Amino acid sequence: MDISSIDYSKFREILERQSGILLGDNKQYLVVSRLANFIKEHNVASLTELIDKIAIPSGASLLQKVIDRMTTNETLWFRDQYPFDFMKNAIIPALKKKGRSRIWCAACSSGQEPYSLSMLLHETMAQNSIEVLASDLSLKVLDKAKQGIYQDIELKRGMPKDRLNKFFTHIDDDNWQVNSAIRANVRYQPINLLKIPYTQGKFDVIFCRNVLIYFSQENKTKVLNALYNSLQPGGYLFLGASESLTRDCNPLEMVRCNPGLVYQKSE
Repeated sequence: MDISSIDYSKFREILERQSGILLGDNKQYLVVSRLANFIKEHNVASLTELIDKIAIPSGASLLQKVIDRMTTNETLWFRDQYPFDFMKNAIIPALKKKGRSRIWCAACSSGQEPYSLSMLLHETMAQNSIEVLASDLSLKVLDKAKQGIYQDIELKRGMPKDRLNKFFTHIDDDNWQVNSAIRANVRYQPINLLKIPYTQGKFDVIFCRNVLIYFSQENKTKVLNALYNSLQPGGYLFLGASESLTRDCNPLEMVRCNPGLVYQKSE
C-alpha cells in the first residue's frame, strides 16, 4: 500500500484530532502495517477513500475501528510494581479510614492494570469501599477487559504464580479468567481523554500511565489539567515511568515512591 504525503498528512490530522495519537513525520510504515489488511477487509480501495469515509459523521463506526487498529495496547500486570507498593503502604490505609473512595484507571487497555488494583484491594480488605473505574478509547480492548480472559502468554507478563492461583480460574488449556469477585469491583466505560471536561466526578487516585507519550505537548497539558480537575483535594495521579508534568499544567506536588514518583493535589 502506497501512501502519498498529502494522504499521510490528512490521516495524521484526523487521528490526532479524534484520539490524541500523534504520528511522527516518517511513520507511514506504521499506517501500512496496521491498516493494509484492514482496508482490504472493509472493501476500501485505498487510504484516500478510507480518509474520505472516516472524515464524515456517517463514518463514525469505521473511524472507531481505525482508531482501534492504530492504538498501541501494551500493558503488564502490576506494571513497574512501585505504584502498587505505594498504594498498599500509603494510599489504601488512608482511603480505608476515609470510607467510600474512587480510583480511575484511564487508558486501561485490556484490563491488566485495573484488575491488578482490584486484586490488591481484595488483599487489603478494602474492595467493598473502593470503586475502580476503568476506561479506554478502544471499544475492542474494553470488550476483552470486561471478559477478563487471558492466555498463558499474557499472564507471564507480570502475574505472580500465587496470585494466578488465587484470583483466576483455569478455563481451558491456554486460558484463564479473572474470578468474578475481582471483576465485580471494576466498572468499564469508554472515555476519550480529549473530550474535556470529564463528567465522571472526582477521584482519590487516578492512573494515567504510558498514554500521554503518544500526545502532543498541547494535548498533554489539556489532559493533565482535566485530570487535575478530576482529583479530590489530596488525591494522587500516577503517570508512566517516562512521563512527567508539562510546564503549563496545574501544580501538583511530587511525592517520591522509590524508584518512581507520584503527583499529589494539595489539600
